[in-house]
Amino acid sequence: MTGFLITYRKSSGHVKVESFPSMAEATRKRLLLDRTNDNPDVEIVTVASRSEEHLKQSHRRYFAAA
Repeated sequence: MTGFLITYRKSSGHVKVESFPSMAEATRKRLLLDRTNDNPDVEIVTVASRSEEHLKQSHRRYFAAA
């Protein structure tokens, strides 16, 4: 299953999605970003999903303002 890394700016609703061949790779990238992110307005999450379209349905709160 594809791993997706979502970077979400809460105040603006801006969302960036990156896909990775595996959840492990997406999680490694998230952990790197977590170490340098000191902005409480930025939420960084990883999600396993069949496709980006499925991700947008299952985690639609991230995509409501996009």
